[in-house]
Amino acid sequence: GFYKRHSLKKAPKGFNKNHPNITLINKKDFILLRKFKNKEVIDKKFYKTVLHSFQVIRPFFDYMSSILTTNLNGESLIDN
Repeated sequence: GFYKRHSLKKAPKGFNKNHPNITLINKKDFILLRKFKNKEVIDKKFYKTVLHSFQVIRPFFDYMSSILTTNLNGESLIDN
């Protein structure tokens, strides 16, 4: 789930305030958490569990990176 953190008061410039995902668009930050049991942490193969967790969230990181580095037309903000 999402933690109640910082959100914009209104839709960002260029976004319709009635957009079906405006609640997510207005978020200022996203936090991804995974809790581990003590038994998992002391296991010799814990690194595999951590690696798997990173692999699961990698698509989210890639997606957010693409959004944060392009404008609304899909043009890169960093390739000048």
